[in-house]
Amino acid sequence: MADADILYSTVAELGELLRRRKITSKELTLSYLDRISHFDPKLNAFVTITRGLAIEQAERADLEIQHGGYLGPLHGVPYGAKDLLAAKGILTTWGSKIFSQQVFDHDATVISRLRDAGAVLLGKLNMIELAGGAGYKFGSASATGATHNPWDLTRWAGGSSSGSGAAVAAGLVGFAIGSETWGSIVTPSAFCGTTGLRPSYGRVSRYGAMANSWTLDKIGPMARSVEDCAFILNAISGVDPKDPTVRGSWTFTRRRARARIGVINEAPSYISKPVADAIGVLKNSGHDVRPFKLPDMPYEAVTAVIQRAEACTAFWPLIRDGRLPELSDEGLKTSFAAGLDIRAIDYIQATRMRAQIEEATNGVFAQVDVLVAPTLPVIANKLQDDLDKVFGTINDPLGALGNLTGLPGLSVPCGFADGLPVGMLIVGAYGKEDDVLSIGMDYQKSTDWHKRRPL
Repeated sequence: MADADILYSTVAELGELLRRRKITSKELTLSYLDRISHFDPKLNAFVTITRGLAIEQAERADLEIQHGGYLGPLHGVPYGAKDLLAAKGILTTWGSKIFSQQVFDHDATVISRLRDAGAVLLGKLNMIELAGGAGYKFGSASATGATHNPWDLTRWAGGSSSGSGAAVAAGLVGFAIGSETWGSIVTPSAFCGTTGLRPSYGRVSRYGAMANSWTLDKIGPMARSVEDCAFILNAISGVDPKDPTVRGSWTFTRRRARARIGVINEAPSYISKPVADAIGVLKNSGHDVRPFKLPDMPYEAVTAVIQRAEACTAFWPLIRDGRLPELSDEGLKTSFAAGLDIRAIDYIQATRMRAQIEEATNGVFAQVDVLVAPTLPVIANKLQDDLDKVFGTINDPLGALGNLTGLPGLSVPCGFADGLPVGMLIVGAYGKEDDVLSIGMDYQKSTDWHKRRPL
């Protein structure tokens, strides 16, 4: 069985071990499955473990590698997928008791592309019910309960890609797939001390993924390093006839020129200090670092109207059929009910304002190449905390702006506060994943926060 040092290796390191046949995919897969059985009862990161499928895929990968058919850095690497991605013949519950028996007869495009890259599916990962719908009140808003943070089991792993963040941080998978409408990749990445990439809107096909908000939803990788995220995005991105919103192909190209970095470091001192230190690392790496202030526009209000209206539309059958009382969280029930009060005129006005914000965003990225800020101005909260109180008093203009206009965002671990991870968010212009990944790589080349382990 592989030891923890191997199981905590990056995708790049695992891929090299597999390519050189220093370890087999089956050995690696069985080791992760053993670790899952040991640690997941405490974490609640997995909803479904696909043991038989994983072993079958691992054995196939070993045969392919043995006979010279190495497919690349993901070949033979075990991973987990957020439970809103369809996988043929496997339960896909969307985090809800309402869909506890739901099984699809097809794979999501992301799942099929990872299979084609030779990756091994270990199982489906816990998530907030319906990816948070129109809003939720507690981290336990899931059919299977809250995912615990590996750094402190009394704390939440973040949402809505809760299991994805915890599974990567705890060394239960080589990498994971999450999704984001507004914070659902970067929040668990920051809370769990992992690296998470929210791609540009339309970079990754959403075919086979549960819809929450059609104009905001994005699918992306959660892993142990920025380099890993680049490998994974290479595999899952690209044109898909089944999703007409996908805009062109993409292959990572390293940025060589120094970047103009605009800094928005507005957070309590216990958060802003490690982020300021991280920004200092970027400055010492040769980048042009400067303070920056976003244009004064209603980013959060506009995003909230669009997200809630679209969520109510996506889940209208549940609302129409009177099934809201079956949801796991009081906040989910009331937020859907409140979302129904959004008028058509409100949605249209928000859409018009969105166009103005997109124009202003173009002006922002004429001045800087990326924006950098704390991923969140808080650390992981207690499991029992009311999220309205945790997040209700903080501002998230960059998170709202990034999701509203479909910008790529990368959260990297940059230190600790009170023993819990702190994340730094790097946001680039639309379609400029190369910039955010390159700057993230520059940062991780000079630091080792992403190598820290909770277990």
